[in-house]
Amino acid sequence: MTTTTYRGVAIEVLESDITEQAVDAIVNAANNDLVLGSGVAGAIARKGGPSIQEECDQHGPIQVGEAAITGAGELPARYVIHAASMRLGGKATAESIRRSIAHSLLLAKTHGLESIALPAVGMGVAGFPLDEGARLMMETVKAHLDGDSNLRLVRFCLFGREATEAFERALQEVFGG
Repeated sequence: MTTTTYRGVAIEVLESDITEQAVDAIVNAANNDLVLGSGVAGAIARKGGPSIQEECDQHGPIQVGEAAITGAGELPARYVIHAASMRLGGKATAESIRRSIAHSLLLAKTHGLESIALPAVGMGVAGFPLDEGARLMMETVKAHLDGDSNLRLVRFCLFGREATEAFERALQEVFGG
């Protein structure tokens, strides 16, 4: 695990299963229909149970670049924030990643959340380049923390060494940590 502190907020990068994080909210790499299919969304659906998809059905569809918040079902987190960086079966863009992460962080603020765990949104089935996506996500988190934020912990939970190393480089580049 790589950690740095910025404005009193711990920022962590680790290779881990996001569905096992006992934080206020985990972020789901979602499509705008809020259908929990494969990748991170599929793991959330399997481990969290059907109530998460049922709540998603009440919220969706949403616009690409937006986010929605649901309960976390049987997961250890309290909430799941669904960051819609793509259309179902589509690809993510720099703008859709940036906007969906910013909206996710805004939802965390409006719900008074202090800890959040994020995956590599838009970089799995949505096909966005890992290094560029990691930097975009770090920059978006930094911009949020430069404003008024309740967050005390931002944890990037990544699948595989390649993704973890990309986010460690982005952490160093953006936060100097």
